[in-house]
Amino acid sequence: MDLTYPNEAEEFRAEIKAWLHDNLPDGWFDDGFEMTAEERKEFNATWPSKLFEGGWICATWPAEYGGKGLSTMQGVALSEEFANAKAPMRGDFFGDTLVGPTLLQWGTEEQKKEFLPGILQGRTRWCQGFSEPDSGSDLASIKTTAELDGDEWVINGQKVWTTQGHHADYCFLLTRTDPDVKKHAGISYMLVPMNQPGIEVRGITQPDGTAEFCEVFFSDARCAKDAVVGGVNNGWKVANSTLGFERGQSATTGFRRFAEEYRLLVEKANENGAIDDPHIRQRLMQYYSKIEILRFNGLRNLTATLNKSKDMGTAALGATNKMFWTEMHQRSMELALDIYGSDSMLIDTGPEAGGWPGASRDQRREGYPVSPMMSSFFFSRSETIWGGTSQIQRNIVGERVLGLPKEPKPPTGD
Repeated sequence: MDLTYPNEAEEFRAEIKAWLHDNLPDGWFDDGFEMTAEERKEFNATWPSKLFEGGWICATWPAEYGGKGLSTMQGVALSEEFANAKAPMRGDFFGDTLVGPTLLQWGTEEQKKEFLPGILQGRTRWCQGFSEPDSGSDLASIKTTAELDGDEWVINGQKVWTTQGHHADYCFLLTRTDPDVKKHAGISYMLVPMNQPGIEVRGITQPDGTAEFCEVFFSDARCAKDAVVGGVNNGWKVANSTLGFERGQSATTGFRRFAEEYRLLVEKANENGAIDDPHIRQRLMQYYSKIEILRFNGLRNLTATLNKSKDMGTAALGATNKMFWTEMHQRSMELALDIYGSDSMLIDTGPEAGGWPGASRDQRREGYPVSPMMSSFFFSRSETIWGGTSQIQRNIVGERVLGLPKEPKPPTGD
């Protein structure tokens, strides 16, 4: 593992720092800086255009598709400096982190030219249509169908847990296009416009009052014949690329959110005396230790990527990373409830300025207030499910990394 960064990355880091100081609101870097609700609303509205003008959205994409063509290490420095400044960097998670890289790998030139500019400029919002009511962990068992009708696909079925489906302009959708072959072989990956009569979106209200997860119903919905990515019936391979992007992001910055959360927990425990409980102290140190493990594992992953090295250790690391941090975070949010005690029920629990780390979701239902900390607690329960459940991840590690025999299937027939 290499803990040093090359000169090109450090020089580029200085450029990013200067840009952030020039473009973030006055006082952003001052201790105790806060914005009013109106100021934050204005910032959220104008910041994406500044990011685009600076060329920071999807900056590692090739220049021919609107990116800056940054090297891997320059991209790392960019992510780290935005994280250090606590400055929002992402335009649209589903667009720039999932479907954009998928199009760069699998898309036709026509698809890249049609869809990538909208992602870069923040004009097009996306959602992911993978899971179904009976096809979550066993994703290949999807039943949503697409049948070709002239120059269009006609889509029927239902998706569930479609995050931001009520705001999206497009959905990257898995459909069954050949029911007569093995289930993995008859799936296609399509780009479907959401604003059409054949699509109904229903929000699923969560315990904190948010409804960012949705059910989506397709009734003779349509998309163009050439909206298939990676070829008809090749959707399983394409979808696995997308899932790889989802699980493998933020190698050297993902830990920072948890480090900030740890700082807030220690601050609160000192404030209310919970730090005097030896069990609380032990759990805090366990959390700190796991954050450091996450940080060093990110550096190991980065080193392996730069060296183009693939061995048992790095393969296991990649397969276990999502499982590790999601289970760690659930335990840490349980610790937060124990530290805050009855204060957990107060709607203003947590820092006023930025809320709780990772809880910057603004869809809380009016009249159903929860604190940012409690919102993060509720959301953490889903983290071991989305992007591949921990149970499925353990099967992957056992079968594909350790070479263990596949789990036996229940007998069928008499």
